Amino acid sequence: MHGNGRHQDGTAPRVVVGVSGSLGSLAALHRGVAEARDRGAELWPVLAWEPPGGEHGYRRSPCPPLLAAARDAAERRLDEALEAAFGADGPGVTMQPVVIRGDTGPALVQVADRPDDLLVLGRSGGLLHRRLRRSVTAHCARAAGCPVLTVPVPALLHDLHDLEALHRRARWHLPVLPAAELLAAKG
Repeated sequence: MHGNGRHQDGTAPRVVVGVSGSLGSLAALHRGVAEARDRGAELWPVLAWEPPGGEHGYRRSPCPPLLAAARDAAERRLDEALEAAFGADGPGVTMQPVVIRGDTGPALVQVADRPDDLLVLGRSGGLLHRRLRRSVTAHCARAAGCPVLTVPVPALLHDLHDLEALHRRARWHLPVLPAAELLAAKG
């Protein structure tokens, strides 16, 4: 890179952010903006998508209109996530949104392909979600050729999960511990 932060080919450094629309990915977007400002870099929010039924299912029964609808839905999800994160004003840095077909982890590594890129990921989903799906974070940390920054789950999300658990217990008429015991159990 030259002193102005640009590569020899004239391209700007990039902060690539994995986007799913979850609260964790919105936190990653905000951290990505801060990193892009600090580095004089472009923000590249990336949403990866796969055909309904996955790639294997699509190869067995291709349906181009269904594929086009899935891509359109992915583009809408990315637009909605960016709107939720930044509103109409945008992030205040140069942004290149990317919608890419593929499994999330490999797709993010494919986009963040320069050694000086920064790949920013948020944590999303509860424990069950993380157990059922492969870890995007673990894949990117192993396979990326650039630094990977994992943004912790916002404290509000922890509180939301606690409230949902309490609501489930109440709905199923299970004993609910007093607030003092809940706090002590939480640590």
